Amino acid sequence: MVLLPLTMALLLLLTAWAWADPPPPAPPPPPRAPVPALARTWPVGVRPLVVRGWEPPATAYDPGHRGVDLAAPVGSAVRAVAPGRVSFAGRVAGRGAVSVELTGTDLRTTYEPVTPSVTKGEAVRAGDVVGAVEATGSHCPATCIHWGLLRGDTYLNPLDLLPPWLLERGPSRLLPVLGVPLPE
Repeated sequence: MVLLPLTMALLLLLTAWAWADPPPPAPPPPPRAPVPALARTWPVGVRPLVVRGWEPPATAYDPGHRGVDLAAPVGSAVRAVAPGRVSFAGRVAGRGAVSVELTGTDLRTTYEPVTPSVTKGEAVRAGDVVGAVEATGSHCPATCIHWGLLRGDTYLNPLDLLPPWLLERGPSRLLPVLGVPLPE
């Protein structure tokens, strides 16, 4: 009969433990470092038309646009936007692609569809040609290049790499209209 009070005490102890408050939630992860504006050039052209902007997905598996599409004719030079080291140069799903790990950061840029002119492990400077725009694999209405930016597995807006002086179009300028009579 001593066993019954001992069993009851153990049952009460386990029941009280099961009803204890749950542990507090884990603190949120620290905010990620902002993207430094370290680009020194656009990947193509001087100020290419952004055909489609960055549209981040709500979750890692939702639809979205994980980069920006820049208008560029076939054969256009594709340039590294900042110094780094080529981490990939080859074909993915039938399209040429180049990835560059940016020096001094945890970021990497991606460019596709590109015929690579660099090899894995090669160091590149800002403005160095890494390939040429391919005609195949474009998801744009006209030929374009898809420019991406990643930190680990997280996609970021590659336009954030550009400093304001590369993003701005400059001041508006009014030019004289020749050959038009002045109103009286």
